[in-house]
Parts: sequence; C-alpha cells; structure tokens
Amino acid sequence: MTTELRRLRNYINGEFRDAADGRTIDVVNPATGEVYATSPLSGQADVDAAMEAAAAAFPAWRDSTPAERQKVLLKIADAFEERAEELIAAEVQNTGKPVALTASEEVPPMVDQIRFFAGAARMLEGRSAGEYMEGMTSIVRREPVGVCAQVAPWNYPMMMAVWKFAPALAAGNTVVLKPSDTTPASTVLMAEIIGQIVPKGVFNVVCGDRETGKAMVEHPTPAMASITGSVRAGMQVAESAAKDVKRVHLELGGKAPVVVFEDTDIEKAVEDISVAGFFNAGQDCTAATRVLVHESIHDEFVAALAKAAADTKTGQPDDEDVLYGPLNNANQLKQVAGFIDRLPAHAKVEAGGHRVGEKGYFYAPTVVSGLQQDDEIVQNEVFGPVITVQSFTDEAQALEFANGVEYALASSVWTKDHARAMRMSKALDFGCVWINTHIPLVAEMPHGGYKKSGYGKDLSAYGFEDYTRIKHVMTSLG
Repeated sequence: MTTELRRLRNYINGEFRDAADGRTIDVVNPATGEVYATSPLSGQADVDAAMEAAAAAFPAWRDSTPAERQKVLLKIADAFEERAEELIAAEVQNTGKPVALTASEEVPPMVDQIRFFAGAARMLEGRSAGEYMEGMTSIVRREPVGVCAQVAPWNYPMMMAVWKFAPALAAGNTVVLKPSDTTPASTVLMAEIIGQIVPKGVFNVVCGDRETGKAMVEHPTPAMASITGSVRAGMQVAESAAKDVKRVHLELGGKAPVVVFEDTDIEKAVEDISVAGFFNAGQDCTAATRVLVHESIHDEFVAALAKAAADTKTGQPDDEDVLYGPLNNANQLKQVAGFIDRLPAHAKVEAGGHRVGEKGYFYAPTVVSGLQQDDEIVQNEVFGPVITVQSFTDEAQALEFANGVEYALASSVWTKDHARAMRMSKALDFGCVWINTHIPLVAEMPHGGYKKSGYGKDLSAYGFEDYTRIKHVMTSLG
C-alpha cells in the first residue's frame, strides 16, 4: 500500500503556490528515515514574486501604528495557542522530537515571545527632543528597515521562525522567510495561520535549498538579511549581502564551555549539564557540550556524567521516557559519527559513541574524556548528543581553555564562590554566561554571540531594535 505524500507549498502574497517551475524536494521524517512530504524547490521567479509582494505591502504596514501591530501579533499568539496540537504534530514530523517536550518546551515559549514583541512594538525608546544647537530642535526617529530576508535553521524550525518574524513584524517590516529544506512543514503551517491575520504580502514563506536562500540574500529588494545557521552559511550571507551593503543579522554556531569548579555540587551539576548537553540531541548552538572540570573532582565528575548518559534515553516521538529524538538528517548523523570515529588515541569514550537502531537517525548519549585543547572535537561544533570533558588546574587555565575556541555564543560557570563567578562572567568571552545553570532563555533577555558565532541579538529589546533604523530630524525654530 502506497501512502500519499503531503504536498507543501510556498506562501506568497496571501496565497499558497507551487514553485514556478514545478520543482520539489522530498522531505524526510528523521525518526523513520522515510519521505512523508514534498516541498517546493523555489527558484529566482519564486523569490522575485515574494520580494515584490513584501515590497508592495511594506508602506502600509510601516505606516500602521504600534498599537495596530501589537494587536496583530497578539492575535497570532492566540492562534498559535489554539492550534498548538497541529503545530506540534508538524514539528514532530519535521524533527522527530518527543511530542511531550515539544508541547511543554517549545510552544509556550514561542507564544510568550510573540507576546513580548507585541508589547515591544509600543515601547521604542530614544533620546528626547531638544535644542543641541541654538535655534534648532532635534528629534530622533526609529523606523523599520524595510523588507527582511530571513533564513531559519532545522534544529528549532518553529521557534527560530518566531525569533525571526516576530521582532521584524513588530517593528513594521515585511518578511520573506525561508525554512530549512529538511524542516519546512511547521513553517508552512505557520504561514496558513498568520496569513489569516496579517494583510497579504506582509508575511511570505519561500521553501527551497541553499540556492534559494542565496537568491533571497542577493536580491536587491531586502534591506536586511537575517540567518540562523552554520558559520559557513553565515559567512556566505555576509559576503553576498556586502555587495549591496545590506544590513546583516547572524546567529551562527557555538561551542559552549561549561566550567565546573571543585566546590560545585557534583550531583546537581551533572544532572543539569547532562540535560543541557543532550536536550534536542545536542542540536543547539548553546548546548552544554564542552565541559571543563577542576582536576580535583575530574574522575568523580566523569564517572557521574557517564552514568547520567547511560541513563538518558533517545527514541521515537511518542515515547514519553525519552529526552531527545533523532539527529535531523542522514548527513548530520554522518557528521556526528565522524567526530567519534576520528578521535585521537588519548581520548576515551566513557559512554555511547554509536548509532541507536537502524531506523531513523538516532545517536546514543555520548561522553568523551581525556581530550586536549587542540583536538578537533574540542575546537569544532559537533551539533549532536556528545559531551566532551577536559581537566583544568586553576581559574586561569579554565579561562584559557574556555575562551580558546573560535565561537563565542554561550557559556556557564559552576561554583559556590560568588566572587569567582563574577570574575569568570566578566572574563568569559561569550554573549551569554549562566551561573550554576545552563540553557534557560527568556524573551526579555538578549541572545547572541561574538567572533564566529555571529553578531546581532535575538529576543529582548535589543533584538527588536536590530530591526529598526535611526533617523535624525533637525528643524529650525526661526
């Protein structure tokens, strides 16, 4: 018996459309390894149509009041809550994530984040008007930047789409959003929901591959390009955007250090760190995957962490006992396995280190010890359920190891010594430092990094302001 595949479509100017040339991509459920849908492989004609629609819709949306935009975003949040089960089902097919965790850990934050940006729309701040030159009054205006080309990743397709469109729409911009080619289903459903609320052309979804994303970034219409993705992809976007001096917002990879001092409560730290490292199969740029532990507790900590890994389950989405599901695609499974296959002789696999089952792209919770600072697995992002452990002698060496990578997104410090925690939080060269915790996010606080982790902020008033431009207006009093 042949199961009919779902047919996903682009959403452009208020209507669903196939790719202009009819090309499609197969979409695979990573929990089964089986094709369940087809998605448009959009080309230049599709990108042109979406950009034209967004540009046409921009003047009216720009001129809407903050109160009007707030009302629209609140309606979107309410609609997402009302249709949560549909969104969860689409996301689970997209990613293979556990149903229960998707329901509890993704939809509520998404809705909260949309409501935050709805409020932010009415809270723009700036300098007061004043006379800074005799006979002249100056004011500062904050305005939307224009059409935004946005590319979302496959690790959190729904939530990252929210991080993209919510601040952009709140600020008065119009959007052309491309989901990952492996996870378009939930974004297409979002378009159906949002399209019933916003004016046509304000929100558009174009599905496709890297070439589609490149065409969006290189298109002359967008004033801003925003991407969450790999360092390689971010570099390509920045290079393409530079040709016509587009504004760029990049949230790229991470290699978060987790610095554990000797006075830490080992049991609690292991419990929290293992969850923060293995959650979402480690497919999180802030994941707690690079542990640095003081030499005096190293062996005890590694043993406890290995046990925690052995007790952590991965499996099918409807299994309520699992912490995480599969890796997103066959290439990602190959990449994660490759890091383990290439481990140096001095490294030791304490737990895991192998694929789980033959169906889907599951990988066991893995702990690797005995590593050195220049090892490949320490320096490069694995993006899988793999936690590495290194030993350090003192605070200075802990900082040297922590900062000694090209990424600078997130980090954490585990200690009961408040002064040491404050010293470390100042010296750690990362956009976020957690103390005695790792991975919680709130809409009110910024998320973003430095170095090869990119620039620009998601969430918070800072993320909202990234989607605005500043204009000085001076008028003569004479």
